[in-house]
Amino acid sequence: MTRWCWSSVSDRLSTVTVHNETEYEDLLGLWSDLEAGLGMVLTNSGSVLEFPARVTQYDRWMQDLLKRDEDLGLYLLFQLATNSPVGYSASHSLVSAVLCHLLAADLDLALHERNSLVSAALTMNIAMTALQDHLATQAERPSIAQLDQIKWHTTKGSLMLANLGISDSLWLDVVTLHHDEKTDQGDLHTALPNYRLARILRMVDRYAAMISPRQSRTGRSTAESIRAIVNVNTEHIGDVGHGLIRVVGLYPPGTYVRLENGAIAVVMRRSGVPNLPHVALVMDEHGETVQQPRLYRTAEGAAIQSALAASAVRLQLNHHLVLQLSAKVAARRV
Repeated sequence: MTRWCWSSVSDRLSTVTVHNETEYEDLLGLWSDLEAGLGMVLTNSGSVLEFPARVTQYDRWMQDLLKRDEDLGLYLLFQLATNSPVGYSASHSLVSAVLCHLLAADLDLALHERNSLVSAALTMNIAMTALQDHLATQAERPSIAQLDQIKWHTTKGSLMLANLGISDSLWLDVVTLHHDEKTDQGDLHTALPNYRLARILRMVDRYAAMISPRQSRTGRSTAESIRAIVNVNTEHIGDVGHGLIRVVGLYPPGTYVRLENGAIAVVMRRSGVPNLPHVALVMDEHGETVQQPRLYRTAEGAAIQSALAASAVRLQLNHHLVLQLSAKVAARRV
């Protein structure tokens, strides 16, 4: 497999900005390269040298992308995740890993738990990577053979990881348990570590799956997805759902919303208030594209009426212009 040089990625990251479309594409390319590299590792795990170290390197890459600007990272990540089913498995794992990373800080997890959780998120579907990619483009329901592979992918995945040199028992347990409903029982913070982390990953996994498009259906809006998790009639499941709201909001950066006046905006940054993010107006109330996206203050004007799935918004958006506005908002908050 092709080896990548961490220092070259780090160098690109330290200099990239969003002053123009080329620089925007370069930054998006860093996330795309991370997603593609992860996909190669998961698909060809048997030929990867030093597999545990490679997963750790991808985790480090992800963390450095987020450190640069967390909202900017989320914007690019959600744009990638909600706009295409191509490479679904790697995209899904990357979204899940980012959300687990943010939740680990919000829930005050110990560092070793955070590391095991994120590693499990990156590798949870290693036993069905090719199948997961195929299912994303398959219009018909899964066959009996496919359902059997889905059923056993958690146990098989854990065994594969152990054979690839993973010795972290917590990582392996979380992969095994991440679809187990028993992990939803009891208080999150007093649960056994493997159950606590598996519960977090189980909920994140569901959320990431809901927002991502497949051939058989469009992705759901992020607000629909988070409400589906929070409103489950099980008291303790809500712990993670409410944590997701705290870390990404009801309307995460990179997603679209309809305002009460009928206009459409793209979310640029979180504000600290889950339902009042910083947004850029991209389509006016008459359905006309706004050629120069402009800052819209949801706290002062028309409130957000609803979240929109990416498939419902058909326009060519100049993302670098949106992110220039986002940078200005961030500068005011410093």
